[in-house]
This record gives sequence, structure tokens and C-alpha cells, in this order.
Amino acid sequence: MFEQKKFTVSHAPFWHVGSSVSTRSYNIIFAALPAVLFGVFTYGIPAVGVIALSVSSAITWEIAFNKVAKRPPCIGDGNAAMIGLLLAMLLPATAPWWLVITGTFVAVIIGKQIYGGIGANPFNPVLVSLAILTLSWKNFLDFNEVLVNYDFSYPMAYPLASLKHFGVFAISNLKPAALLMGQQSGGIGAIFGLGLILGGIYLIIRGYIRWEISISFLAGVWITALLFNMADPAHYAGPVFHLVTGYTLIGAFFLATEDSSSPVNFIPMLIYGASAGVLTVLIRNIGAFADGVVFAILIANLINPLVDKIRPKALGKVI
Repeated sequence: MFEQKKFTVSHAPFWHVGSSVSTRSYNIIFAALPAVLFGVFTYGIPAVGVIALSVSSAITWEIAFNKVAKRPPCIGDGNAAMIGLLLAMLLPATAPWWLVITGTFVAVIIGKQIYGGIGANPFNPVLVSLAILTLSWKNFLDFNEVLVNYDFSYPMAYPLASLKHFGVFAISNLKPAALLMGQQSGGIGAIFGLGLILGGIYLIIRGYIRWEISISFLAGVWITALLFNMADPAHYAGPVFHLVTGYTLIGAFFLATEDSSSPVNFIPMLIYGASAGVLTVLIRNIGAFADGVVFAILIANLINPLVDKIRPKALGKVI
């Protein structure tokens, strides 16, 4: 009788660079700590509560999904904790518990796991969550309204909202350096611009994010805001203001650079980042929302597969 031999076929050998999902996640968490700690210092115990609940509930949703789907536990990779932390950084310190838990559910289950988990999500899970929360319960994310009881030592609560409703005159007394140092209200981890820049530089140097996306995003914001300002200085703020307010800096270094939803090739990265930056200012200046970073990056995520096909022609000659 013929004895059939079975062969095990596997991928060819390859070199591993030594990086891992857990290493990247924990380094992003580490890079975000300066901005997070400043937010805790500014908003106090309520901020600690939102951060703790967001991180813990994100991990819980991850465990629950793996249990239901009969998958091995994966919370050790730190991805769920990173998602929870980044979401908390975008929320106000006054966010109710049910809003935080709903947000982490949307981020982990709908934004990530429903597509197959890490590496399969076409959109940034954190931005999917915040977009749904904004569209569903926008009053809880109105920083001027929900943070009204905080006694800030600076004159402006949420500069982007004031610009949207009252024009450039309302923000004329604000100093960019002060805004960069956190003298504005907003998300728990989004107000300390200097801390976000330092964290972004750390991630770029360590190779966890690509500078092309961050720099092109900021360049897109700068150029578009400058053109608006040159066309009508009395109505549109200058580029520096747009760079140091809202979610701009956290978007440039921590949101637009998410691996699964961003390009991997050089030219596509520049197009992706610049288009998100342009859309950010367009939404702020002529759109319905005070801050356009969330929806701008989500739209860029949408066009990412098409943009990433743009590659230089191969060298050589077809025979």
C-alpha cells in the first residue's frame, strides 16, 4: 500500500527586529504620562477617576470579548490599556461613569475586536469611540459647559469654542506660549501641549511612530490656517493658535499615527497626514464642530487604503 508522506509547509526564515505589540503599547503609555500627569494636576481627583475607569473598563471589555470568542487572553500586550488611556485623555474630567464605560466598549469591541483585533482595524478605535460619543451626547463633551465649575486662573475656558462663536476678538488676549503650557481647558490629557510634543519626540526617536505623519499633519494645519487668516484676519485665527489648541498635538503624535489605520509608504504618509491637517482646519473654520481633529483623522483613515497604493515605479526594465 502506498504510504503518503505529509510535509509541513511554513514561511521562509526571516529576521525579527525585536519589537512587539506590548513594547509599543507601553512606550506610548509612557510617552503620554507628562500630559496625563499635568491633566491630573489641573483637574484633580475627578481626572484620576476618569482615567482609572477608562483603563480598567477597556481591559475588562477585552477580557470579556476574548472569553466569549474563546480566544486566549491578550491583555498583557497593553493595547487595551493604551486605548483606555488615550480615550481618557480626550474626555473631560467631569465625564460620567456610564459615558466612559460606553466609550471603552465602542473603542475595544466595535473599533477594534469586531474587525479581527490588532492590525485589522481600518479606523483608530479611540477616534471611532469619541466620534460616536460626540454625536450621541455632545453636551457631555462641551468643555465650556461641563468645566464651568472649575476655577481657572486664566481667562479662557475652551479657546476653540470661543473662536467658533465670537471670532478672533474673543481670543486676542491669549498667548500661544501660555496655551502650550496648558493654560486652557479641554480633554484631561490634551491641554499640555509641551508634554505632548516631548512624548511625540520620544516616540519618533524610538521608532514607534513615523515623523512623516506627524510633521505633515502639523504642516497641513499650519498652511490651511495661514491661508484662512490671510484671507480674513478678523474672522480666522492664525496658524499658531490652531497648533496649540484643542486636540491638534495629541492628534499629530498619538492618534493619526496609529499603525493599523495609517499608511506605511513615504509619499502616502505625507498625503495622509497633510490631508488630515487640512480637514482639521476646514472643519474648525467652516464646519459644525469647534474641533475637527477627530473627524478629520477618521476621514483620512477612510482613504488610507487607497492612498497607500501610491508607490514609486520599480527600477529596471521589463524584458
